Amino acid sequence: MDVMDENAALREAAARLQKSGVLGEAKLRRLFDYLVSCSIAGQSPKEIAIAVDVFGRDASFDVSQDSLVRVYIHKLRRTLDEFYADAGDDGTGVLQIPRGEYRLRLRPGTSVPTPRPTVRPSSARQTLVSVIGLGAALALGFGIAWLRSPRSELDPVRANPVWSAILNDDRPILIVVGDYYLIGETGDALELKRLVREFSVNSKSDLNDYIQQHPEYATRYMDVGLRYLPPAAAFALRNVMAVLAPANRRITVSMVSDLQPRSLVSADIVYVGYLSGLGILQDMVFNGSRFKVGDSYDEIIDQPTHHSYVSQTGDQFFSPPQPSGSESAYHDYGIFAKLRGPGGNTVLVIAGTRDAGVRQTAEAFTSPDKIDDLARPALAAAAFETLLDVSAFDGVNLSGKLLLQSRREGANAKF
Repeated sequence: MDVMDENAALREAAARLQKSGVLGEAKLRRLFDYLVSCSIAGQSPKEIAIAVDVFGRDASFDVSQDSLVRVYIHKLRRTLDEFYADAGDDGTGVLQIPRGEYRLRLRPGTSVPTPRPTVRPSSARQTLVSVIGLGAALALGFGIAWLRSPRSELDPVRANPVWSAILNDDRPILIVVGDYYLIGETGDALELKRLVREFSVNSKSDLNDYIQQHPEYATRYMDVGLRYLPPAAAFALRNVMAVLAPANRRITVSMVSDLQPRSLVSADIVYVGYLSGLGILQDMVFNGSRFKVGDSYDEIIDQPTHHSYVSQTGDQFFSPPQPSGSESAYHDYGIFAKLRGPGGNTVLVIAGTRDAGVRQTAEAFTSPDKIDDLARPALAAAAFETLLDVSAFDGVNLSGKLLLQSRREGANAKF
């Protein structure tokens, strides 16, 4: 292949990547376009040239003291790897940035996807992966066990309007798990130092927006492909899947951090997780609600009375009581809500301030013995919401008490 053909192939591969939208933030797009131009011209720019031409630094920029260029080159390499791992090379070639160089190289197409790069996890990441793996295993194991139980045990639950609204519908069912999107904070040598949780950052696009608004974090924060799944989600999924199993419809499970806005319209949704993990669902859930989240996600405020309900779970970790042999239970809180989605779809919310709240709420609203007391058919046929006071001990939910229950108001209240 001569130079003209190589450049044409490179342009075609670059156009495909640009059209996909995976480059995200403006700085990454500018860097990619710059490297495309340099590569077509047969140039491999120096780090200082990229700092000046792409990032607007002046000639006094010290590349030995500021890793801005290296951070974005690393981000671009990762983006390229992820794109081709998901989409494959479609036979047109794979764009790569050779190690030690700042240019794009086109590897001839093979129509075989490039495997994702293997990253050796730190101890923190190993722990995180273990938690997520444990959650998935528990959900699968408990789900199979429950699905083997006689269906008649759960028939009263399925007959209640809370669940029959979904079971008798013909929309696909989407179970959304409230995960935490975690950010990697890097050191000067781009090594992963620690994992950070920003409550306003719930996806990769959120991270790009956050960095645009806080440019001081551009060289510190990066996507590391890690999520945290609350342990309670596995137990709640067991209960939910057992109720929905006879629907014989497509059931999809998605993390909040991967949720697409179009899904909020097309599918019936069941959310399971922390209140702090609602992500893009939060505005919809609290619009028309009598409740709102307080200064922290451990606090639920009842707006008509201004009464505040604060989970005591955090106190057990930050200020643990001295062992005395007579420790008492503490309070956590759960919220169950049924509302109408923007597409006329049904949205169910099984949430809590912490794990005990999530587990108790899931158990209560999938229990044949409790469902009709907590969701009376006349109430459950409409949009409504419930606040549970959950008694917990050592991370285990013991019981739940109905505190508040009312119909919802607003556009998403009527079915």
